[in-house]
Amino acid sequence: MVKNIIVIGGNAAGPAAAAKAKRILPESNVILFEAGEFISTGTCELPYVLSGEIDDYKKIVFYDSKSFEEEKGVKVYTNSLVTNINRNSKTIEVINLITNQKFQFTYDKLILTTGSKANKLPDLPFSLNNVFTFKSVSDLIKIKNHIQRRNSNRVLIIGAGYIGIETSEALKKLDYEVILIEKEKLPLPDAEPEIQNLVFDSLDKNKILFYGNSKSIKYIYDNEKLKSISIDGWNYEIDFAIQTLGVKPNIDLAISSKIEIGNYGGIKVDSKLRTNDSNIFAAGDCIEVINKITNKNDYIPIATLAHEFGHIAGENAAGGNLIAKPIVKNIAVKIFDNIYEFVGLTLNQAIINKFNSLSVNAIVPNIIKVMPNSKNVFGKIIFDKSSMLILGASFYGGSEVIGFGDIISSFVHNKIKVTELAEVNYNYTPPSSPFVNLLSVLGRKVKKEIK
Repeated sequence: MVKNIIVIGGNAAGPAAAAKAKRILPESNVILFEAGEFISTGTCELPYVLSGEIDDYKKIVFYDSKSFEEEKGVKVYTNSLVTNINRNSKTIEVINLITNQKFQFTYDKLILTTGSKANKLPDLPFSLNNVFTFKSVSDLIKIKNHIQRRNSNRVLIIGAGYIGIETSEALKKLDYEVILIEKEKLPLPDAEPEIQNLVFDSLDKNKILFYGNSKSIKYIYDNEKLKSISIDGWNYEIDFAIQTLGVKPNIDLAISSKIEIGNYGGIKVDSKLRTNDSNIFAAGDCIEVINKITNKNDYIPIATLAHEFGHIAGENAAGGNLIAKPIVKNIAVKIFDNIYEFVGLTLNQAIINKFNSLSVNAIVPNIIKVMPNSKNVFGKIIFDKSSMLILGASFYGGSEVIGFGDIISSFVHNKIKVTELAEVNYNYTPPSSPFVNLLSVLGRKVKKEIK
């Protein structure tokens, strides 16, 4: 009989798992441990709190220890680091990071939701008092405190992925001079080349100073502070820097416990989200998932996915029998006046995975041209010539591209052939949609391509 269910990690997956386990098995004792100060936070919203569009960070802290226990019936310990898992005795060791007291707890089922951790530059240490990561509410508070204490004008953003670009925009809204550097030639290095160029143009238009191919930057320190950088023969004084170099699975505890790790560096789980220890489940940004298109393991750290899989892990740890299904990657990011939407695989990823891949692309108005807010939107579809199934898609334009992405995701999920894009009856209303939908245009181009 399951009496004690312990969840390690308190961001997206952890609270979902703990609450679900308690609902399924209300007589059980469910405990959640979080090493940081906060649980149940919105991390995707961080740039918008930094910019002031969301006026208080507390609005993205959805529960504290007390409110979570009162509403969900789960005991929560924050500032509590789990340092060891003894799989033989089914116990964990915990240290309170405030008091340094050590405790031991026994579990019947354990759920690892340790999330991810920020990648860091080895030659830019965080012991410097003006160098930050930007992954958590705690990071946000440190940055905002630094801004309030000091008269800052110029910020360095390191890494031009999703978070780097969102952070650049947030600080530009605060009237900072923003320098954005990236080791690859163009921003969003994992995106299609056409998207990269469109994003570069957007950064340039909004006066973000972008440096690509920045592999030989010299960082100059003084008195535990980053003072300036030297790049391409130019020297810039820096008031503070934020590293936005992406994330990797936080698996230190799993490794020390001999939990099996996959090729992408995440915890390996089966379809029930069990690890190689039948009493230990895992969910969220610390695990690998099955990519529905490749049918292979993949690493897809997305908050909505972490929340969904947290529920599955929680129910199964409480005796349930849910299946975690393969995932279609579907992600969007706002870039100033545009949105980038990406589904599935890029053309390069499709080639790497040995698909017989082709692509078509188009640029059309997002609404009928005579309307005053009409502007162009870009779309690209990747498909397999043999099966005619969609492998991926990228869009860049207004908010309509999110709808395009969701339609493509449903095509991929249901294995609908790409040619059917030309057969859909799309809506038309002059203020909000074009006379001929971009997806229809792309579908027609596919038909021409395969003749």
